Amino acid sequence: MQLTYQPFELELKHTFTIAKFSRTSTAIMLVQLHHEGHTGYGEASMVPYMGENHQTATDFLQKVDVNQFKYPFDFQYINHYLDGIAPGQPAIKAAIDIALHDLDGKIRQQPCWKLFGSDPQLMPQTSFTIGIDTPEMMIKKVKEAEGFKIIKVKLGRGSDKELISTIRTVTDVPLFVDANQGWTDLEQSLDMCHWLHEQGVLLIEQPILKTDIDSNAWLTERSPIPIIGDEAVQRLPDVAKAKGVYHGINIKLMKSAGMYEAHQMILQARELDLKLMIGCMSETSCATLAAAALAPLCDWADLDGPFLTTNNPYQLPGFVDGKWVLNDGYGLGLNLH
Repeated sequence: MQLTYQPFELELKHTFTIAKFSRTSTAIMLVQLHHEGHTGYGEASMVPYMGENHQTATDFLQKVDVNQFKYPFDFQYINHYLDGIAPGQPAIKAAIDIALHDLDGKIRQQPCWKLFGSDPQLMPQTSFTIGIDTPEMMIKKVKEAEGFKIIKVKLGRGSDKELISTIRTVTDVPLFVDANQGWTDLEQSLDMCHWLHEQGVLLIEQPILKTDIDSNAWLTERSPIPIIGDEAVQRLPDVAKAKGVYHGINIKLMKSAGMYEAHQMILQARELDLKLMIGCMSETSCATLAAAALAPLCDWADLDGPFLTTNNPYQLPGFVDGKWVLNDGYGLGLNLH
């Protein structure tokens, strides 16, 4: 087996602003694993606040011994092997995991979604994310979301009602909102939950600082809208900790170190009766298809990466009626340009 990789800068259509950060691009590492005439494609999307970058990814990949990846792949072993190389760094671990799953599907001549037992008919509609911006730009972004049945709005900077009210002047589609730990006052947070409920908001991601477990649990107990743990839920051990603190969790492959552990998180969350959202960072079609393979196992999807960027190096997957279309291509079903 051979490992190759290329650093890539994924450019965003607009400056992307959330409660505590802004950026115009995202560092990506494109990974390929070559084995017996097949190539598996993977991707690490390394948003700055997660602490990974091109240099950390390169350093990690140079320590990977591809001789550890014997076919048929033991994904549990591989997961532990990658964690043993270095702590943290889930995005570059996800890139390897995704490439191995793509390779596995191609060798077995099966789509990844079928190997995970996903039903394409159960694909949830995905949301289109709008970062914090001026009212004029918010309206422009809403118009760019034509064809989407759900819009996700970033909140948490003190202008939350203005942002939602602005969006409601031009669309009445259901909304997701994500405060990215930006809310601090509990009573105001609860009042905002009730107000957002009246505005057609379906869920709220990570309203309060992830380390403030008691406040998140207090709000979850009283909110008329599902409260979803995001920053608080990174990997498998965090799922059990979310029970009683949130109504559900948001799984992202770049947090979970890939498809294998994301699937394990889905299974455990279902056992704990937690709601499930599958989300993304700024990603190309590669990681989007990896997450879409698992999306039918979840309640909600926020997989809009390719629509928010300008230089996707791969073809856009099928997208109909606000949903990704899972094709019968082997592995991820990724199509190159």
